[in-house]
Amino acid sequence: MSDDYLRKPFSLAPAPAVDDPQTSASGNYTPATSTFSNTPVSPYLNYDSRFLRQAQPEFIFPEGANKQRGRFELAFSQIGTSVMVGGGIGGLAGVYNGFKVTNALNQTGKLRRTQLINHVMKQGSGTANTLGTLAVLYSACGVLLQYARDQDDNVNTVIAGTATGLLYKSTAGLRKCALGGAIGLGISSLYCLYLLAQESNNTNSSSPKFL
Repeated sequence: MSDDYLRKPFSLAPAPAVDDPQTSASGNYTPATSTFSNTPVSPYLNYDSRFLRQAQPEFIFPEGANKQRGRFELAFSQIGTSVMVGGGIGGLAGVYNGFKVTNALNQTGKLRRTQLINHVMKQGSGTANTLGTLAVLYSACGVLLQYARDQDDNVNTVIAGTATGLLYKSTAGLRKCALGGAIGLGISSLYCLYLLAQESNNTNSSSPKFL
C-alpha cells in the first residue's frame, strides 16, 4: 500500500468513475460503491460492512460453558428486586394506613406528617425485609440444588420454593411450617406450569430461563 493512498482522507461518498477507454466505451459503467453508499462503512477498514455475513453467533462462549446465566448470577438481581418491590409496596400500604389512622384521630399539621412518615418507614422496611428474606432463602436453595444435581430445571424450582416456605415458617410451629411449605409449593408449581405453557406455545424460540 502506497503512502499516497494512506494520506487520502476517508470519505463516505462513492468513488468517482475512472476515465478508462474500455469502460467509457461501454457507456454503462456504475461505481460498485454507489450501490451501498447509504450503508455504514468501517472507518478503519474502509469497506462496506454489508459484505460481512455473520453465520456464527454474536457472542463467543468458552467451550463447555453455559450460554445462560445460572441461579447464582440471577440471585443478586432477584434479591435486590425483591427488596425494592417490597419497599415500594410497604410504603404505599404505609401511606394508606397513615391517612386512615390520622383521619380517625383528627390529627393535622406536623403531627399528621410525622405519623405518615412513621407508617411509611415502618411498613416499607418490614415488607422489604420480608421479601428480601424470602428471595435470599429461595436463591440459596436454588443454587445448592443446582450444584447438587448438576442441572437446572423445573424440579429445582419446585423444591426451592417448597423449602423456602418451610424454612421461613420453621420457627412458628409445625402447622404454620407446613402451611408455608404448601404455599411455596403452590406458587412454584404455578410458575413452572406457566413456563411450560410458554415453551409449548413458542417452540421455535429458546427455552425460558428457570429462576
